[in-house]
Amino acid sequence: MKETAFITIDHKDVPLESEKNLLELIRKAGIELPTFCYHSELSIYGACRLCMVEVEGMGLVPACSTPPSPNMTIKTNTEEIRKMRKIIVELLLANHSQNCHTCQKSATCQLLALARRLGVTKIRFKNQSMNLPVDESSPSIARDPNKCVLCGDCVRICSEVQTIGAIDFAYRGAKTVVIPSFGKDLAKVECVDCGQCARVCPTGALMPKSEVDDVWREIHNPHKVVMAQIAPAVRIAIGELFGLEPGRITSGQIVAALRAIGFKRVFDTSFTADLTVIEEANEFIRRIQKNENLPQFTSCCPAWVKFAEQYYPELVPHISSCRSPQQMFGALAKDILSAQLNVKKEDIVVVSIMPCTAKKFEAKRPEFSHDGIKDVDFVLTTQELGRMIEEAGINFNELGPESFNLPFGFKTGAGVIFGNSGGVSEAVVRYLSEKLTGEKKENYEYRSLRGESGIREIKLSIGERDYSLAIVSGLGNARRIIERIKTGEGHYDFVEVMACPGGCIGGAGQPVYTHMMVRQKRTKGLYENDRMLELHKSQDNPYIQELYDTYLGEIGSPKAHELLHTHYRSRKRIADEDMYISYSDRAESLEINVCFGTSCFIKGSQKILRGILDYINANGLKNKINVSASFCFEACDRGPVIRVGEQVIEQCTIEKAKDAIKKEVEEYV
Repeated sequence: MKETAFITIDHKDVPLESEKNLLELIRKAGIELPTFCYHSELSIYGACRLCMVEVEGMGLVPACSTPPSPNMTIKTNTEEIRKMRKIIVELLLANHSQNCHTCQKSATCQLLALARRLGVTKIRFKNQSMNLPVDESSPSIARDPNKCVLCGDCVRICSEVQTIGAIDFAYRGAKTVVIPSFGKDLAKVECVDCGQCARVCPTGALMPKSEVDDVWREIHNPHKVVMAQIAPAVRIAIGELFGLEPGRITSGQIVAALRAIGFKRVFDTSFTADLTVIEEANEFIRRIQKNENLPQFTSCCPAWVKFAEQYYPELVPHISSCRSPQQMFGALAKDILSAQLNVKKEDIVVVSIMPCTAKKFEAKRPEFSHDGIKDVDFVLTTQELGRMIEEAGINFNELGPESFNLPFGFKTGAGVIFGNSGGVSEAVVRYLSEKLTGEKKENYEYRSLRGESGIREIKLSIGERDYSLAIVSGLGNARRIIERIKTGEGHYDFVEVMACPGGCIGGAGQPVYTHMMVRQKRTKGLYENDRMLELHKSQDNPYIQELYDTYLGEIGSPKAHELLHTHYRSRKRIADEDMYISYSDRAESLEINVCFGTSCFIKGSQKILRGILDYINANGLKNKINVSASFCFEACDRGPVIRVGEQVIEQCTIEKAKDAIKKEVEEYV
């Protein structure tokens, strides 16, 4: 038997087990070392130096990047360390916008919390804030570089977890900033609006973009009927804003709070999640029967859909045509409830309460508007709803529970578990297990589909066929699965993708959390909510059956397609003007444009550009040709793509480019 090794931390012996670094070991000992740049789900960065400790024989070392070894003696709270930490925090505050009293993140700001904890009562350094412009171009995320502490958390989660890299460090020394690609606005780069950068940001530098004032304006308008829909993951997280345990189900209190605020109707997005199950499962059955466009990818997560449109447009036909539950509800509310309430569609205001920032982008997609009227008017995150409750002076913890309005307030457990990674797949399997066998099943739980891993592969036998499923959370994991499918290593029938690790329960609009245990408790809360309900399968929802019987007709009918389905498309990754590499001052010059979009770049567009420039210089054509780079020609599956004059050349090579230039340049000589 192996003898347990110990490390002495502040005169206390702590057993050394599987800890990767001193920081984990010290926290296990009950000591919360301060840090900005450490997240267990990200690579170790070691930039902030707040977690410095004194190790006997080694001196001061960063706890986050120092591996533990037996018989170490560590001090975490010496006079030198305390002084150093205070100076670091003062320097951060001196380089930070100091309008903290109006910052939406002041209650959860780690910088403010550390200043209070370390007893920082004055800042001895001159304020160096550069007063940079605030970027509010994105519909989902507001970026204030004046509040950035250069911890790099946003950069690493965007690159390492989501594999997008829409934001990064630029410049050096005192001029260092974190900005989107090419210095553009966030809305004009590869950002997919998942908001994970805002989730890990320790200050208010990145925040979900607020629509609170817009919603208040509509509530106070006597001519509007304002109604809300509440996503599943909101009910097990909003209580955290009011001191309740994560995972506590607060549906009734949320409904009561919304009515007190002034919402005329309050519905449950879990109802349209049930509807999504019916439509998506039948779409899957049709694809299986025809053996086409498999695997079928889920379409509930708008950040994932945008990711696919940007990076894998060839997969668009494989994405379910079903709208997300949010957009299904908006279409139904405007179409059905306007008639029932005898109110014009433009006078119905649909407000979604979501755990997600990408839902703000989704609601503004042109596909989800009819005659200039949006299906969903505004999207509030869980955080924003908490702020509205506080603004209204409502004591959330003392509210008595109230019921959702019918019919769109009734749901089954299948609709509720949509908020967890694996929940969509399980809800669909609950339907398929009865639809494909014709037998009523007593058991409704499929625990093999549950888990915390970002990639889960499951094989199920339903009826006379075996089905292969992949459940993915985090866009980096989605990329890995897609590459396996493309190389033929992975074979699946159905793939569920959620952009946020853990699913919607870990969305960027949820209350701020730092420990993974919070995510686990939220997940548990949704599964417990499922068990508490009387019905657990979408096909058993009587109001769904009534909706088909009285309004939609058959599953997949033209009316169902009009209101419940949509289409997706290839999408540019970086927008705005071209980037000029070689510029002629002649009035008439040959224009050459090389696509530098991600797909073309990977396929060699940079090499082609270099070859073109070498050819131009070698043949004395520099003053006769303009060469520029664009960021998408909308032909990602046929790259590299260039344009020579009016001729577009797909699957271009250097030789093809030279031949085209040679033919065209004579007109400009």
